[in-house]
Amino acid sequence: MPTSTLPASISKLIDRFQTLSDPKARYEQLILYGKKLPPFDPSLKLPDNRVSGCISNVYLTASLEDGQVIFNGDSDALISKGFLGFLATGMNGLPPQTILQLTPDFVQQLGLSVSLTPSRANGFVNIFQTMQRKTMALV
Repeated sequence: MPTSTLPASISKLIDRFQTLSDPKARYEQLILYGKKLPPFDPSLKLPDNRVSGCISNVYLTASLEDGQVIFNGDSDALISKGFLGFLATGMNGLPPQTILQLTPDFVQQLGLSVSLTPSRANGFVNIFQTMQRKTMALV
């Protein structure tokens, strides 16, 4: 999906990553998104909230507030938590229909793919798809 057809919140995040030429700086930026996630209630670390297919433990919740989806989550791995924080930052506040129309290929525009291991790239897609499934369950 070209940046022009992505929601503004995601396009803005992609633009921020594209200004960083150093792969290490991009990873640091990703980790910062994970650190910005609000605290996650440990009682929500249930099998229903676990993202399947991830090597690390990733937990994700979704709620609907005034017609907009709000995600929160946690992970025991910095990169997975960064993906979670990045995606939550980009998709929080969007209407369900917008989230359901997205495809995860915009990850290519972040410039991380050259240094992402296949399992980490797969983790991004698994988190993204879980967000869509949880959105679908809300509507």
